[in-house]
Amino acid sequence: METAGQLAREEPQVHSTCRPWTVYTEFMLVVQIRLPATAKAGHFNASGIDFDAGEKVIVESDKGPEFGEVIRASYESREYDTPLFNKTKRVIRRASSEDEVLYTRKRSLEQEGYDYCAARIKERGLPMDLVKCDPSFDGRKATFYFTAEGRVDFRELVKDLAQRFRIRIEMRQIGARDAARVRGGFGHCGRPLCCATWLKEFAPVSIKMAKAQGLSMNPTKISGMCGRLMCCLRYETVDSAGNVKKGGCNGGGCGSGGGGCATSGEDDLAAAAGPNQPVD
Repeated sequence: METAGQLAREEPQVHSTCRPWTVYTEFMLVVQIRLPATAKAGHFNASGIDFDAGEKVIVESDKGPEFGEVIRASYESREYDTPLFNKTKRVIRRASSEDEVLYTRKRSLEQEGYDYCAARIKERGLPMDLVKCDPSFDGRKATFYFTAEGRVDFRELVKDLAQRFRIRIEMRQIGARDAARVRGGFGHCGRPLCCATWLKEFAPVSIKMAKAQGLSMNPTKISGMCGRLMCCLRYETVDSAGNVKKGGCNGGGCGSGGGGCATSGEDDLAAAAGPNQPVD
């Protein structure tokens, strides 16, 4: 008969079909990049490359490769080490001298295309307001954003643009809110527009939200650059339980008590110190 000591010394048997748990100690390497074309800054998958602040890079975007600048060096983050983040955009490579030349041409074509298109619109008397000319990074296509009250026959305008620039032309009609997103600017709070920086979609905003918060009904006080009700009115809306709905830049309301567009003292110190500078 086996004693208790012999049983304790025996190693447990593991079935051959069982797979041990795998423990991952490395986190996702991410980098924060600003895209000059859209004035937006976001986090990208660094593809395992160590980037320093100030470096120029080429990143993935919905419109194809885009030119960007690193504003925070690569760092490991558990927050972005998720399957969802692995499916998002990544850094393709460091920008070469040829890439910088292409970006310079893109900026030049952006201004030239806007000026020429605006002149042709005025000459042809088309009922449309040009918002922006957005050439692709490779220079093969240019998208012209405009606003209009109704449908516009711009076929002759497209012929003029194609004949002048010899590239593919796309005309895209957008609404007032999207026009503010494309143009960019600053809101009443003095910060960059939410729609031009971090807001991904426009949620419904009603005048009832302004009344519930006791705000002035003066249109100039509660309207944004687009002429519509400010999106931030939704950040301070109180639900049926008496809680402020989450929204704004930091996930809360715009007031100092709810977070949102108001940053903490630590955030202000970090912004003043610059990227990758420790905050005491």
